[in-house]
Amino acid sequence: MSHPPRFLISLATYNERENLPILTAQIFEFAPQADILVVDDSSPDGTADWVEEQMKNGSRFKLIKRAGKLGLGTAILAAMEYAVQHDYDFLINMDADLSHPPRFLPALCAKAAEGFDVVIGSRYVSGGNIIGWAWHRRMMSQAINTYARCLLGLKTRDNSGSFRCYRTALLKRLDQREILSHGYSFFEEILYRLRKLGATFAEVPITFEERRAGQSKLNLKEIVIALWLLLRIGLTKP
Repeated sequence: MSHPPRFLISLATYNERENLPILTAQIFEFAPQADILVVDDSSPDGTADWVEEQMKNGSRFKLIKRAGKLGLGTAILAAMEYAVQHDYDFLINMDADLSHPPRFLPALCAKAAEGFDVVIGSRYVSGGNIIGWAWHRRMMSQAINTYARCLLGLKTRDNSGSFRCYRTALLKRLDQREILSHGYSFFEEILYRLRKLGATFAEVPITFEERRAGQSKLNLKEIVIALWLLLRIGLTKP
């Protein structure tokens, strides 16, 4: 008899101690079947310490502690590897800053259960929305998505967001050594790599909400690096 699908929700963290209690309570409310994996890059604010306290209570928290800030892309790759090694059926990645409301988790899980390999929580399909962004940030995000679609041949609308569900059977076939991006271009690159493996894609609308606490890690240097890496991948693709 087949078992119910096993979901792992990954949260890459650096100084998210203030947000995690709120976020994880909401995750368990809307996805009570899921486990939570925190991949923490040695947060000085005690993020990992808080997770370890939850683990003592026999809860469904998992933790990967890393030695310093090693990049968002590598954190998600670590979560992918963990999901494969521990026989989860799906990995859902979310931002840890409350910008991805957990109320959209049931829609991602339901769409994945229909058979899609990658389900994107999308700001840019009908019903999607962004709260708290200035017009210039919206334009920059749209421009980056258009840039990625043209360079990498992607058909999906929201290629730069990180709120996604991946089927681990496909992740098993991913050669992580091919991946060039460690930062924010990872999100576009991973879609390109999975598309080359024959992945099927779906998008479900979400409302993105600007972070409530802490500071964004995105800066101009990260943007320039991301644009350069996408160009490099696009120019070398078959």
